[in-house]
Amino acid sequence: MGKGQPAYTDEEFVAAIRRDDDRALAQLYRLHFPMISHYVLQNSGTEDEAKDVYQEGVMVFYEKVREGSLELSCQIKTYLYAVCRRLWLKRLTEKTRFGGRLDDHEPYLETGAEADLEVAEERDRQLGTMSQALERIGEPCRSLLEGFYLLDKSMQQLTAEFGYTNADNAKNQKYKCLVRLKKLFFSQYQEHET
Repeated sequence: MGKGQPAYTDEEFVAAIRRDDDRALAQLYRLHFPMISHYVLQNSGTEDEAKDVYQEGVMVFYEKVREGSLELSCQIKTYLYAVCRRLWLKRLTEKTRFGGRLDDHEPYLETGAEADLEVAEERDRQLGTMSQALERIGEPCRSLLEGFYLLDKSMQQLTAEFGYTNADNAKNQKYKCLVRLKKLFFSQYQEHET
């Protein structure tokens, strides 16, 4: 976050918006726009359209928080993504040359915000479980996997960084770490299921 701006948790964002804290709303607006912009641009939209859709989505969120009707069962970014995705799909349908009115197609659109929220919640849960598994796997596995998959380092870079004798040894260790991570992930994932 920028200097002088507090970093809000989701609960603090909601509380601050209820208190009419404009700084929190402005920070929320900046925080998740890149995600929505990327989605709209990847789906036949422009930067201006992304701004419009995001503004609408934030206003939906803001109004629901202010009127007390929001029951947030996921992260704010997940909620905003689902709302903005739905708004963008409506806009795309209205934009299409032969699309007709959205009402004509509504029964065929299986992309309701509820379904989007469920998918996004499941993805958030999986990411949280993966993050926990990465924490539990320990070193050097965590740093090796993060270096390769998250930081995009080459096997040569990792060989030098971790002191392996050659890239094949580093690759072999990465594979063993990946197998351990998968076991941890699935054991934790199944614990959450039961």
